[in-house]
Amino acid sequence: MKLATLKNTTRDGALHVVASDLSRAVSAASIAPTLQKALDDWKTISPKLRELYDDLNAGRASSTIAFDPAACAAPLPRAYQWADGSAYVNHVELVRKARGVEMPPSFWTDPLMYQGGSDDFMGPHDDIVLPDLSHGIDFEAEIAVITDDVPMGISAEDARSHIQLVLLVNDVSLRYLAKEELQKGFGFFNCKPASAFSPVAVTPDALGAAWSGAKLHLPLMTHRGDTLFGKPNAGVDMVFDFGQLIAHAAKTRRLGAGTIIGSGTVSNKDRSVGSSCIVEKQTIEKLETGEVKTPFLQFGERVRIEMLDASGHSIFGAIDQKLVQYVAQKKAA
Repeated sequence: MKLATLKNTTRDGALHVVASDLSRAVSAASIAPTLQKALDDWKTISPKLRELYDDLNAGRASSTIAFDPAACAAPLPRAYQWADGSAYVNHVELVRKARGVEMPPSFWTDPLMYQGGSDDFMGPHDDIVLPDLSHGIDFEAEIAVITDDVPMGISAEDARSHIQLVLLVNDVSLRYLAKEELQKGFGFFNCKPASAFSPVAVTPDALGAAWSGAKLHLPLMTHRGDTLFGKPNAGVDMVFDFGQLIAHAAKTRRLGAGTIIGSGTVSNKDRSVGSSCIVEKQTIEKLETGEVKTPFLQFGERVRIEMLDASGHSIFGAIDQKLVQYVAQKKAA
C-alpha cells in the first residue's frame, strides 16, 4: 500500500491513497483525513485504506486524480517525534576521521541517535531555504520508517512488527555549524534544519523481497544536478536494522504512533558506488589524495533522491529540491 499527503489549507494536509505505479491517487478523507489520524488507530484504519488501494489499482475507485509529487507535503507534514540514527557505521567512521576524532568501539554495538525537529518538515519538491552558504550546506540521503505505538523496553525483534510505513529522507545538514555544536557537547540543533521526505510512504509488504530483516535491500540514488552522486545499497553495511533502532529509541520511553525513525546516511564500504552526502565524499577525497575537491551545495543547485524497484520503477517518488537563499521579510511600516 502507498500513501501520500497532498497539500491543502491545513497544516497536516489531506491523506490520499496512491496507485502502485504512482500514476493515480484517490482521497482517503472518508476513512481518515490525515495520515496521523490513520496511525492513531492503525489496526482499524489500515484495512480500509488497503481496500481502497486495491480498488484504485484495479480501476474500481471513483474520483481519482493524476498523482503529482510536486503537490505533496511530507507524508507526515509534522510528526510527534523524529529520531535519526546512524545505522551505517562506515559513514560515522569516515565523518569522524574528517574531524580528526577516533571512533569508540561501542559505536559498533550501540547506535547513535539524535532527536530532530519534527514540527515543520519540507515536502518532497519544496525548496531548501537557508540563509548562508558559509554554514556548509549538505544533503543526506536516508531511509526512514514510521511506527505505530511502541511500548517502552521492547526488544529489537518485537519492534519490527511496529514498522508500518517506509519512506525516504533528505536530512539536510549544516556541517560547519555541526562542528561548533559538537564542541559544546550537547548535541545537534542549529545544524539540523527541516528535513524533507519522499512523496509516498509505503507499507513494508509492498516492497516485496527487497524488505528483509527490517532493512531495505535496494540502491538509494542521489543526483547532484544531472550527475549521479551515489547509489549505495541501503541493505548493505547497515549495522543496525530498524528493529534495533526502534528498540534503542524506546529503551526508556514509549514511542507514540507517528514516530519517524531514520537510518542515518546510507553508506557502503565499497567506494565505487559513491556517497549519499557531500561530507563523506570530501573525507574519501582527503584520505585518498590529501585534498578536498567537492564543495558543499551552492544556491541554485538541485538534489534528487530516489529508489527504483527491480523493474526500474520509482517506489516512493523522488525528493527533488533546489537550494535557495532565505531572505528575511521586512516588517510593514
